[in-house]
Amino acid sequence: MNREATDLAGVRHIALGSAGSTNAAALQRARAGERGPLWITAQSQSAGRGRRGNAWVSEPGNLYATLLLSEPAPQAEAPQLSFVAALALHDAVADCAPQLEPALKLKWPNDLLLGRAKLAGILIEGESEPVFAVAIGIGVNCASHPAETRFPATDLAAAGVLVTPDALFAALTGAMARRFAQWQRGKDFAAIRADWLERAAGIGQPLQVRLSDREISGCFKGLDDAGRLLLEQPGGYVTVTAGEVFGLAGT
Repeated sequence: MNREATDLAGVRHIALGSAGSTNAAALQRARAGERGPLWITAQSQSAGRGRRGNAWVSEPGNLYATLLLSEPAPQAEAPQLSFVAALALHDAVADCAPQLEPALKLKWPNDLLLGRAKLAGILIEGESEPVFAVAIGIGVNCASHPAETRFPATDLAAAGVLVTPDALFAALTGAMARRFAQWQRGKDFAAIRADWLERAAGIGQPLQVRLSDREISGCFKGLDDAGRLLLEQPGGYVTVTAGEVFGLAGT
């Protein structure tokens, strides 16, 4: 991977009025030969999506952005991107709305909470052909949020803070570059893990996780060295590689 893609220097930006989804637009360009690093933003999305096939309501006034990268790390380390991106997102929102920083928490694996409600989400998608390409999609509720969601949602305006998508995007690009430099393509995930845990929601509290075939619960004890969720149960510890946290103490 070249140096430009490693430290995100000189990242280009394509601003769209509307898109089906910025992730889809990014991956389409990757199939056509785009190698990035490239940011794609849209004022609105007609087919925005979140993790596990969930729809992402994409009204104008919020931030919808995707960072396209080629070969950002060895594929074994690629899942760590969720934590790198989540920290950058936390940094950017805290920079634009410092009065809210004490209430900003990270929800495993890649949501940003404001108090007890979801403020932003991250969807990372990848393809291995013709090269290993990754789209890091980020949606932040700046001006509005959906009224009916399985997990409570909120937005910055509802918290009394006016932040434009452009201002937040400017902060996000710088924060992402700094976090990628810290990560070193997976060589220093320990530092990313430690910083993520400092901002994590629910450490030491009961947690419920929805897996593909069942639901489990336990006490949230942190992350293992690979970023997997650690749950303490009466019979010992359980690690979770992929799932959806839907029961979090206080929500």
